[in-house]
Amino acid sequence: MARIGTGLIGYGTAGAFFHAPLIAAEAGLALRRVASSRRQAIEADHPGVNVDADPAALIAATDIELVVIATPNQTHHPLAMQALAAGKHVVIDKPMALDPGQARELIDAAADAKRMLSVFHNRRWDDDFLTVQDLLARDVLGQVNYLESHFDRYRPAIKPGWREGTGEGTGVLFDLGSHLADQALHLFGMPEAVTADVLVQRPQAAAPDYFHIQLHYGRRRVVLHGTSLAADHGARFMVHGERGSFTTRGLDGQEALLRAGQGPGNASWPPAARPGVLTSGDGTETVMPLHTGAYTRYYAGVARAIVDGVPPPVTGEEALDVMRVIVAAQASSMAGRTMALD
Repeated sequence: MARIGTGLIGYGTAGAFFHAPLIAAEAGLALRRVASSRRQAIEADHPGVNVDADPAALIAATDIELVVIATPNQTHHPLAMQALAAGKHVVIDKPMALDPGQARELIDAAADAKRMLSVFHNRRWDDDFLTVQDLLARDVLGQVNYLESHFDRYRPAIKPGWREGTGEGTGVLFDLGSHLADQALHLFGMPEAVTADVLVQRPQAAAPDYFHIQLHYGRRRVVLHGTSLAADHGARFMVHGERGSFTTRGLDGQEALLRAGQGPGNASWPPAARPGVLTSGDGTETVMPLHTGAYTRYYAGVARAIVDGVPPPVTGEEALDVMRVIVAAQASSMAGRTMALD
């Protein structure tokens, strides 16, 4: 099978540490071009890959069938629209866009162009989330009435870069909240309503660095929480069902290995199994290994979607629903009330 010519726009954190190594590891894809000003880093990391200074040149290149957009959030919509208009398949780093309106335009443009559109919600393939998903599928915990999902950090100083700047789509709600919202929607679908608190806690911060979101599903509640001021990160997942509970601590190790240059194909990959704790109704605790994390499944699914015409691993409609939750959370926080979702 011919490999799909792939171009990556952006070589910051997302492009260099996530997309480029995962694209390079997928047998169905060929990383041929990167559009970025970081020529030296790209040539050192991926010898033989062409470097374009201008994203338009990459989009216009005849050897590129798939364009991957790993740029600041404000640029996702215009770059993706440009790529779709040029007849390219498109992957966008999360979040898909700045609002549901932009997301809908992208979905419609992909349908008109008859091209694949997907969004890189890679944390569907975290070890802990795969385990929670499996426990719910097998009904191990019984009816789940409460799930709490945290993505906490300890970052008292502002990290340089656009993510903590003043532009649209910045701050932890868009950065980390989109991961947690996607996971929740993947488990339970769209909630009936959203109640949220989104704010700036660090005095020098320009963008929101804290969120606490409650998703309403009848009698079930799902809490999504993120902060930049948690030295003790506490639990990552807490899931309470009628027959028991499941908890995990810490983060999936795939990101750390990717940042260290030890991604797929390296002897350290995948990370060693981590434990979770399953507690029965009588209080008996069982330590169990988490499922193996599998970010490589994402681009394997993208390749299949392009070649075989099957749905991509994350669809545009799913990513649009994430945008709807994020926008509802912003509105809820500003209004100080619960916001219903149609």
